[in-house]
Amino acid sequence: MTASDFRKMIKQLKVKPAILNRYMKFNAPKERSCGFSLQKCKRCGRVKAHISKYDLHFCRQCFREIASKIGFKKYS
Repeated sequence: MTASDFRKMIKQLKVKPAILNRYMKFNAPKERSCGFSLQKCKRCGRVKAHISKYDLHFCRQCFREIASKIGFKKYS
């Protein structure tokens, strides 16, 4: 189950609190202390292709879109 499916299930079960509590007891994602899933893009939320250098925390796709706005120059 992906993170988006987890959020979708919680949204659907908000109207049924007893079922939501039981669902959360058995299906809640575990807390992570390390790994690539902790590093997410600030802009879109992707976990792969993460650029954390200079404390940017963007995926490569978002970085390409906003690099010129934040002061990076493209050298060919």
